[in-house]
Amino acid sequence: MKRSKFLSLSIALPFAPNFNNNSRFFRSERPVKGFRVSSGKDRFDKSISLLEGDTFFTKISSKDTNGDLYTFESTRVKNGGPTLHVHANQDEWWYILEGEFKIKIGEDLFEAKAGDSVFGPRGVPHTFSKVGEGTARMIITFQPAGKMEEFFIAISEGAMKGKSEKEQDDFRKLHGFERVGPPIDYFKKF
Repeated sequence: MKRSKFLSLSIALPFAPNFNNNSRFFRSERPVKGFRVSSGKDRFDKSISLLEGDTFFTKISSKDTNGDLYTFESTRVKNGGPTLHVHANQDEWWYILEGEFKIKIGEDLFEAKAGDSVFGPRGVPHTFSKVGEGTARMIITFQPAGKMEEFFIAISEGAMKGKSEKEQDDFRKLHGFERVGPPIDYFKKF
């Protein structure tokens, strides 16, 4: 390709149809107005329930940020938490509002209470567990959002009920993360 043709093409490309829809730099679907989500409420007035007493209230949807961010408030009644898992492409951040949690990031185990925050970088195995009596609440953020919001909605609708361990692992991988070990409660037994 001749240099003049290459330069003409590179100048015209950003203005070509569909270029803006595929570029990280030209996102037209992003909101142009802010919004407020009240305390104890969900962004779409429909909370996500994973287990009995485990409720998620979406505060910032991945739809609001074109997949850049997903933030929700998790209210937990029962002790425990997810299996040890790893996100290849998402950082995860926890901010404790009420109660106490143990959060394992790699080989480190953090005890976190109201006002504390813990950061888990992508690619590092992690898990957490609600510990202690009473209700506990925390804010969890995924950056970028990946398919985590989609995963939690599917789980709340019964997507993993009756599935084998392999089917559950495949479902996790489909949503951008994988189980790599047991929950924190398992480690306390030894």
